[in-house]
Amino acid sequence: MTVKRALISVSDKSGLEEFARGLVQAGVEIVSTGGTAQALRGAGIPVTYISDVTGFPEILDGRVKTLHPNVHGGILAMRTPEHLSQLQEHNITPIDLVVVNLYPFRETVARPGVTLEEAIENIDIGGPTMVRSAAKNYRYVLVVVSPQRYAGVLEAVQKGNIDEQFRLDLAREAFAHTASYDTAITAYLTGLKQPSGEFPTVWDKKYELAQNLRYGENPHQQAAFYRDSSVTGACIANAVQLHGKELSYNNILDINAAFELVKEFSDITAVVVKHNNPCGVASAAKPVDAYTGAYEGDTVSAYGGIVAINTVVDAETALAMKPVFYEAVIAPDYTDEALAILQQKANLRILKTGPLTGPTSDRFDVRKVNGGLLVQDFDLGGVVPEEIKVVTKRAPSQAEMDDLIFAMTVAKFVKSNAIAVVKDKKLLGAGAGQMNRVTSTRLALEQAGEAARGAVLASDAFFPFSDSLEEAAKAGISAVIQPGGSIRDEESIAVANEHDIAMIFTGMRHFRH
Repeated sequence: MTVKRALISVSDKSGLEEFARGLVQAGVEIVSTGGTAQALRGAGIPVTYISDVTGFPEILDGRVKTLHPNVHGGILAMRTPEHLSQLQEHNITPIDLVVVNLYPFRETVARPGVTLEEAIENIDIGGPTMVRSAAKNYRYVLVVVSPQRYAGVLEAVQKGNIDEQFRLDLAREAFAHTASYDTAITAYLTGLKQPSGEFPTVWDKKYELAQNLRYGENPHQQAAFYRDSSVTGACIANAVQLHGKELSYNNILDINAAFELVKEFSDITAVVVKHNNPCGVASAAKPVDAYTGAYEGDTVSAYGGIVAINTVVDAETALAMKPVFYEAVIAPDYTDEALAILQQKANLRILKTGPLTGPTSDRFDVRKVNGGLLVQDFDLGGVVPEEIKVVTKRAPSQAEMDDLIFAMTVAKFVKSNAIAVVKDKKLLGAGAGQMNRVTSTRLALEQAGEAARGAVLASDAFFPFSDSLEEAAKAGISAVIQPGGSIRDEESIAVANEHDIAMIFTGMRHFRH
């Protein structure tokens, strides 16, 4: 095919001048709209205004300018005698190349404080229509939606060697571009305040390939990581890798688990995660003390784990981490000295998220099952002191209460059945993923050892029997937090009273399967 006429209308004008100039030198007439036409004419590049093609001015503040038969007839016409005859009858010139990228909708809605009206005005109508028209007619029309394609397209136009496979590849990109654009709009509108409990009738989220991974959970599984570009805020998908080996499938899972837990704390806190479960968590006045407390929670499991810290990592903390083999570290930022220390470990993956400003804009927790999706709200629930119920004769002291809240926050991120043993805002032992709660309790207490005496214990769900309380009493636990709600709650309360254990009910379960 030969390109004689191109329609160019772009929001992103990077590389535009060089590309357009090359087209003109190749004998291509350029038709353009609004700001794009002005930019090209300002650069001394000859342009035909779209209104000269349509015979109609741009109207409604530019909302209508390309929606016209003289445009879409020129794009959609097949180069058959029948179609070309109709074009000639209606004095329409074919358009062989469409270069369009769309209004910056994503960039607009990402701005703090953007209004719905501003978002709506940045929904492109004519652009996607032209892109889809050109992509549908790819056998006769080239469509370009990315400046990264300019060099290759210009070379093909200049050589006159534009094979069908190249045109089909561009068409695929074009349909993906408009699909992603529409999905971003849907995601934004879906994210607006809705009646409680309302979910989208169609789940149509668009994820962009962030990277191919060496393999999945195991070497015989292929894997890739996709990113939702509409999500804002500090999270694994938006983190920047500063150093180290490429992230693996398991790295991403574990880093996410560690970072989402550490974000729950307002105090300076460090988390160590191994196999998607926290094996160490501690809060302290200084980052180094928080990290040291987390590491000491389970020095055996920490080997090969993930470290997350919710504040800037300083040199002292980096030095404390240096002797231990970790897969990755994630934090809001690092001092120059800390970064230099950590970068001495060639393979250590170092990730920076930027400031923590609360939850991300992501609303839903999604899991794939064979043939479908499970969708739910993220578990953002926490212990509300005003809503707890003291069910034993003795109420917890303030120090115990602080540890109980800390322990339940940790338990929320431990695989069910989940038990967390805590003292002085430091995780001493965790029981995770067991098929019955008493086994999880025994594992957590065994790991805590003698340090369990005087510590507190959290359970993510109620105790179905009093056996877990009996184990806690034997280990010297002083206070317990659980949701309550078992038909045998009174048996557990009786055991707690017998051993002077303070126990509170929250009324909120935190299963994590």
